Amino acid sequence: MARKDNKGRNLKTGEYQRPDGRYEYRYKDEITGKRNSVYAADLASLREMEKKINKDMDDLLITDASVKKLTINTLFERYMSTKNIKERTKKNYIRMWDYRIRNTLGNIRVVDFKTSHVRTFFSSLSDEGLAHSTIKGLYGLLNPSFELAVEDGIIRKNPVTGTLGDYGAPAKEKEALTLEQQEKLLKFVEQSNVYKPHLPMMQVMFGACLRVSETIGLTWSDVDMKNREIHVGGQLVYYEGNEGYCFHDSETKTDAGIRDIPMTQMVYDAFRKQRELNLMLGLQSNVEIGGRSGFIFNTKHGRPIMPAGVNSFLKNIVNAYNKKESKLAEEEKRDPELMPPISSHTLRHTGCTRLGENNVNPKVMQYVMGHSDAQITMNVYNHIAEKSHVENEMSKMNLPGTVPAVV
Repeated sequence: MARKDNKGRNLKTGEYQRPDGRYEYRYKDEITGKRNSVYAADLASLREMEKKINKDMDDLLITDASVKKLTINTLFERYMSTKNIKERTKKNYIRMWDYRIRNTLGNIRVVDFKTSHVRTFFSSLSDEGLAHSTIKGLYGLLNPSFELAVEDGIIRKNPVTGTLGDYGAPAKEKEALTLEQQEKLLKFVEQSNVYKPHLPMMQVMFGACLRVSETIGLTWSDVDMKNREIHVGGQLVYYEGNEGYCFHDSETKTDAGIRDIPMTQMVYDAFRKQRELNLMLGLQSNVEIGGRSGFIFNTKHGRPIMPAGVNSFLKNIVNAYNKKESKLAEEEKRDPELMPPISSHTLRHTGCTRLGENNVNPKVMQYVMGHSDAQITMNVYNHIAEKSHVENEMSKMNLPGTVPAVV
């Protein structure tokens, strides 16, 4: 005999009316096997809920109530647990999430999250002046997290996919020093009693196109003076670990980062001078990091120079150069030729630009830079198509006997 509610209506399988008059639908989730119940004040509302549950189960979605309560923060933690990445990279991802997402989008339930949420979020970050690359990094955390939710049967469609667009400020074009600027800067440092000790390190970074983490991670065992080669097999990175913020010996950024770079004469002489400076100024390395010791570029305390320290002395050098140039220009009644702001990356970028200007094969440039993809080398670093270069190359077309175009 069919069960009925207090109004005489037949109740379907799984439908019940409670003593308080409310309606209940009991069912078993076909994926998790858990028994669940939903409640409604009237039968019509309950059956709307039943339709949604049955559709979800037909689409192989999990209908378990506990899963429906899953927040974006918890989803991200689940996603991170599936990633086999370096500890430093994982910490960086978590730091980004905590700073920008945890207290904004993070507490929204996954099943309630809409495309409009992420678009509004990215728009607000753009209004704050964040770069497109920063927003792209956050997209790179949200999108795969929601993709995991799709794969796990929690939601039908990823609401984040395709939302990146052009939010955020475009990346600033990386500027290399011209050859004239590079020569003037190195000459200034060489003649400066204050900054001269930094000259060898700058020459190595210019000449070998090294990342700052690779440079400060060099030990004397990495430098083969006999065969004039630099063996790059790792890097020193500074980040928060179990013992707080400190240096960590790390693998290169990619497998392509492991390389042997031939020394130019400038680089060879720079290492010889640095060895002399270390002896003369007492800059010998006195620490061991990750089983490695004998670091080449050190502070007066015998520890490797911090990346921020490198950028700091480069900033001070440029300021001192520009101050001197401005005074000289005033005396000579001309406009000063000021040096642009530079960083450790500028030295690497400039070194690669010099390779391009000297027509070094792109594959060789890729190897020296330690890039996994030659396209990165060409797209990011080879900015040599200035007007003077274009004019120089096009002038080669003016060969004797060339018939001029008819206009």
